[in-house]
Amino acid sequence: MKFVTIREDQELALGVVKGEEIVHLRKALEAVPAQDVPTDAMALIRGGKEAVAAVERYIGVLPAGPQAYLLQESDARFGPCVTNPGKIICIGLNYRKHAEESNAPIPAYPILFNKFSNTLAAHGDDIPLPNRVTSEVDYEAELAIVIGRDAKYVSKDDALDYVFGYCCVNDLSARDLQMRTQQWLLGKSLDKFSPLGPYLVTAEEVGDPNALAMRSIVNGEVRQDSNTSDMIFPCDEIVSYVSQHMTLYPGDVILTGTPEGVVLGLPPAERVYLKHGDIVTIEIEKLGSLTNRMVDE
Repeated sequence: MKFVTIREDQELALGVVKGEEIVHLRKALEAVPAQDVPTDAMALIRGGKEAVAAVERYIGVLPAGPQAYLLQESDARFGPCVTNPGKIICIGLNYRKHAEESNAPIPAYPILFNKFSNTLAAHGDDIPLPNRVTSEVDYEAELAIVIGRDAKYVSKDDALDYVFGYCCVNDLSARDLQMRTQQWLLGKSLDKFSPLGPYLVTAEEVGDPNALAMRSIVNGEVRQDSNTSDMIFPCDEIVSYVSQHMTLYPGDVILTGTPEGVVLGLPPAERVYLKHGDIVTIEIEKLGSLTNRMVDE
């Protein structure tokens, strides 16, 4: 199933994608009451397969035809598809061709850094370019893993059983700040530098997360065109590795790295970083398209 977060004024609500429409679950429950149907993203994720099954059963009994709780997807205003992750963990240099374009050695272990909740943004949001502190903002198309169960010391063979689903993310990066010191965090953690969505797609619907085509498109030009099969450390290995060192909880998000084609990978004379008005779209097979406009802060 595909889920979305709907933004209405200051409220965030859970929706289910049904064709070209979205079922607004809270409004639907007001019209057709039922038990144990989640109405926000975090309750859905914590509820796991049982919550997904409850939503699926509920959608099946809703009356056909136009209803007040049905939204056209084109009319919806989105929120981040995961609204309150406890942790945002990122894996650096996790695509072979990206490591090569960066003239970096293939890592022997996953490289971990983190982001924070201030970086969350949604499909359709404007992303502020903080020009007071950076002039080198880069895009990064990435697959995000959303954890669905407490995970500690899990094996690689069992790791994907702990995944609720997947979504698109743009791991925006201020390269001048990122490279200022040996720690990457500053360049990664500026406000709204992790647009997430539009959909949160269940693991069962996605299938193999390391067999997905992915692209980034800037102002209509394809910049990255790759596949998650190029990961150095695949998704099951990532989840297992992280769980050996810290407990993962439902709603935690892991950004799995970006393929080749980022601005930083170009020769210095050819690098043109993101500027006001640029439109960036991240596309991943089965997960939809995440689009944001860059604006001067």
